[in-house]
Amino acid sequence: MKPNIGTVDRALRILIGLGLIAYGIVNHSWLGAIGAVPLLTAFIRFCPLYAPLGLSTCGKSGNDGGCCGGGKCG
Repeated sequence: MKPNIGTVDRALRILIGLGLIAYGIVNHSWLGAIGAVPLLTAFIRFCPLYAPLGLSTCGKSGNDGGCCGGGKCG
């Protein structure tokens, strides 16, 4: 799996995931379980929906440090 989630996208996914989980805990709602999805994709830096659509939020120059450790993918 080639990473396709950049730094900003990753940070937003972590915030949204934690927010949904907190909402679920506070309101005793199953909606909190949905927060695991953006959290998981942020940590593995791969979004399965982006792949078939050919999308990537990684910087093209490799200088943003968001994907592959600064653009040094194997």
